[in-house]
Amino acid sequence: MKAYIGELIGTALLVLIGCGATIFAGRSIGVLGIALAFGFGLTVVVYLIDGVSGAHVNPAITLTLALSGKFPWNKVLGYIVAQIVGAILGSAILFAIVSNMTNGALIVNTGFATNALSSGVGVIAGALIEIIMTMVFCLAVLDTTRTNWSKDSIPLAYGIALFATYIVAMPLTGASLNPARSIGPALVSGQNLDQLGLFVISPIFGAVLAYFVHIFVFGRDRRRKTDNPNN
Repeated sequence: MKAYIGELIGTALLVLIGCGATIFAGRSIGVLGIALAFGFGLTVVVYLIDGVSGAHVNPAITLTLALSGKFPWNKVLGYIVAQIVGAILGSAILFAIVSNMTNGALIVNTGFATNALSSGVGVIAGALIEIIMTMVFCLAVLDTTRTNWSKDSIPLAYGIALFATYIVAMPLTGASLNPARSIGPALVSGQNLDQLGLFVISPIFGAVLAYFVHIFVFGRDRRRKTDNPNN
């Protein structure tokens, strides 16, 4: 249970930091600032809970690690449920804060950090950018399981990879790369629910694609499990 609780708390914190920056400071910090918030937020979360759960905080990461033989399949469903619940919890906290602001209704109605296709971006373009950027992020995570990364450098690698991929994807889709991150704000706020499926399915395709690219380039390597061996 510690691993599942760790994933729940970690995902909630990622949503609080990343989506919170988007909601409260997005206009002033722009794409670069929001991407930094998500990147630094993930770095902090990985430092906090890596020893408890492996710090996936993303169903796409859990899936690509399981496909690669680096995470047990019998924990996949529990991790994904914990991540989604954590994202909903983080979003609910943000919603409670926004609801007690004088301009709260306006913040909610203008998107509440939900993922949506930007003006002029079609479904195919949006799906492609989500799939490709999720693949890149998952490949970065898989590489830390293949090589002899130091424990202290892995959180930085995760954060930098998320930052880089968010800069590319955010202007087009708001950058999901994480089904839980998309589900939480959309369900809590009721905004952009008609596009939610795109941001759940596309990262899953990206995770699967990352697995195939990884084994094609590096082959199979089961040396490092990414959950705590004590769980």
